[in-house]
Amino acid sequence: MKTIMLTLLTGILFGTIDILPMLKMKLDIFSIVSAFVFYLVVPFVVYNTNLFGIPWQLRGGTITLLMALPIIILTAKDGIQAAVPIMVMSIVLGTLISLWGRFVIKVL
Repeated sequence: MKTIMLTLLTGILFGTIDILPMLKMKLDIFSIVSAFVFYLVVPFVVYNTNLFGIPWQLRGGTITLLMALPIIILTAKDGIQAAVPIMVMSIVLGTLISLWGRFVIKVL
């Protein structure tokens, strides 16, 4: 139960980090809630997936980027400039989620 709560708190933390720039840019509420829920779920997937033996250092960024691909494709229709920040945030936050899980929660 403790691990589930820590994983949920990880999702809340990284979801909040992701939506702060979106709030500053005054994006629509659906985009903000979608991004928050995405990062709320990501730690559960990252911490419970062993992707073809990929080391833990690469797991978070890889899984998060793969999970974000549908969103990236949808936003790329408006131009690549809209998709690049999503790709970068996916890789960076996914990697930080792995580091957090390894050193703080100790689930990886």
